Amino acid sequence: MMDGERVARTGIDAAALKPAECDVSRGVDLPFDTLVIDYEGRDHLPDRRTLETLATETDVYLTTPVRAEGFDPLGDDSLLDELPRNTRRVLVAGHGAYLSEEERAKPIAPRMGAATGHAPEAWVGTEGVERLALATGAPQFELLGRSTERDLRALRAAGFSGEVAVYAPTVLTEDPDEVLDALGAYVARRRPVARALPEGAPTDADATGRAREVLLAASDDFALVGPPEAVRERVEGLKSAGADRVVGYPARGIEEFLPANTTLR
Repeated sequence: MMDGERVARTGIDAAALKPAECDVSRGVDLPFDTLVIDYEGRDHLPDRRTLETLATETDVYLTTPVRAEGFDPLGDDSLLDELPRNTRRVLVAGHGAYLSEEERAKPIAPRMGAATGHAPEAWVGTEGVERLALATGAPQFELLGRSTERDLRALRAAGFSGEVAVYAPTVLTEDPDEVLDALGAYVARRRPVARALPEGAPTDADATGRAREVLLAASDDFALVGPPEAVRERVEGLKSAGADRVVGYPARGIEEFLPANTTLR
């Protein structure tokens, strides 16, 4: 069965692509109507023509850190002029790895407030700024975690009626070595996982003993793992809890989400 058909069976609604890892223009070949392009630094920002081409075929969301020069609503926002009108935004605080020391020192709250005022249709990434993101009232872009379903139920019970999208690294296999090579380093950075791991333990397929046990359990908590049917069950659970969309990031590469007969661009 073609990979594209397999991922379609998962119930995932959209794909997230990292421009430092793949040619995001190939997103038009994915079986999704929505793409989310992650910000990985100014050097990896897709050019206007690429974004325009993608947006003719799909709904394109681009993560834009409100503290980054070029996207700062209270400072240099010149990069916004380079974005096509039909490119939508995900407003995020910004990962420290992609920000300078000066950018990391900028206050987030006033910038998030100003950015949502300028782009009321944007999604707001909640990672690290959950209460601030919720206070904006904008669509929430949530990172999958251990408590996501419980948190979603609580959010809906409290009366939040806005849109919620959940971002989840995705690996369509049960092979533990494949899972660890794709997800081990990612889940190891999550705070509860880092505390539980033996110091200095490998986080990829070389992990053994306690480290391997912790990493594999965390992969199930923080990502969508397994054959399409298993992933679909998890996706349905998230939607039953209150998620409107689930956005999958192909952690083993874009090829896992592409039809097997897709011609390389």
